[in-house]
Amino acid sequence: MERALGGALYADDDDALDTGASLLAAAPDADAELVRRGEEFVRRAWERGWQPADVVRLVRRDLDESHVELVADLVAGETRRYGKDLPPRWETQLAELPSGGGKRPSDRFSYATAVLELYRLLVRLPAIEPVGPVPGTPVHRQPAARHGEPRMLTRIRALLAKAEATGFPEEAEALTAKAQELMARHSIDEAVLAARAHRKDVPGACRIGVDAPYETAKAILLDAVASANRCRAVWNSDLGFSTVVGFEADLDAVELLHTSLLVQGTAAMTRAEASQRAGGRKRTKTFRQSFLLAYAHRIGDRLARATSHAAEEAAGGDLLPVLAARDVAVTDHTDRLFPATVRTRVRGATDEAGWHDGTTAADTAHMPSHRPPDALPD
Repeated sequence: MERALGGALYADDDDALDTGASLLAAAPDADAELVRRGEEFVRRAWERGWQPADVVRLVRRDLDESHVELVADLVAGETRRYGKDLPPRWETQLAELPSGGGKRPSDRFSYATAVLELYRLLVRLPAIEPVGPVPGTPVHRQPAARHGEPRMLTRIRALLAKAEATGFPEEAEALTAKAQELMARHSIDEAVLAARAHRKDVPGACRIGVDAPYETAKAILLDAVASANRCRAVWNSDLGFSTVVGFEADLDAVELLHTSLLVQGTAAMTRAEASQRAGGRKRTKTFRQSFLLAYAHRIGDRLARATSHAAEEAAGGDLLPVLAARDVAVTDHTDRLFPATVRTRVRGATDEAGWHDGTTAADTAHMPSHRPPDALPD
């Protein structure tokens, strides 16, 4: 085992990998120890700040689905010993692990090679900013939210799912607007309740994948959604994710809304490209990049206005000190997590048709109404 791992994991050449795989393939009695070593590597990843969804996302990006199944088994095995005593958000991530069914290498040499390729990636994971404790650490859980929260989130998810599925832009607009209204009301209510009850709520953080292609435009869209929901987003372009910092209710809103808007934007981009091709104009990567940049830019403007109007309607000036204090707390927590962030120049849009169609898609995908929350239909 030491010979197989020592050479394969810390050398860059394939010869060392082949040698290690040959040793493991010839020793079936070492399989249990091989799994134990893998779970140890996974545990080290937690200690470096990684979470289950982060590891699976990176493995899927850099390797293939057979490696994803292998790492999912390791993650499930390593975390099983903690029972239900897991950090916040981990139960959801574990429930979303791949459950098998994919094709795995059938012969022992191919299997051992895949395992060593996975382990090589795991041992080289860099340390990243922790967004929560590792499993086994005593967790200070914040006071439970109102009993209606799970039902509220379920309702929001259902509205956004319908918005993504419908082929009628006006219906998608109405559904997304209603979902945003529910998110805004829920966030404001949580802030007011915490202030009145003198609850010691503190900001948290989560990671959201930002996958290629067009990852710059996707990161800008996520930043716009985060800002509109009183959160901060910091993009790690090398590792393919953004860390979003905010209060729990707002983090939930960012995850739900960003996912839905990305789905709606991608669908609208596909339709726009089809229309361009039908008119005899061929569009390339520049069209798609310009489309998504325009989409993110316009979505950000509209969400910011909707958030400001919702706060004014909810409580007028009385709410401003409460929200301002939460904004300061989010900024302070972000600065502690990321003391050395930098701004980067984004390559501008170069396709006029793409920019125009992306702006139009944003207007269609998200047009929050300014009705008071009480006027929402059942």
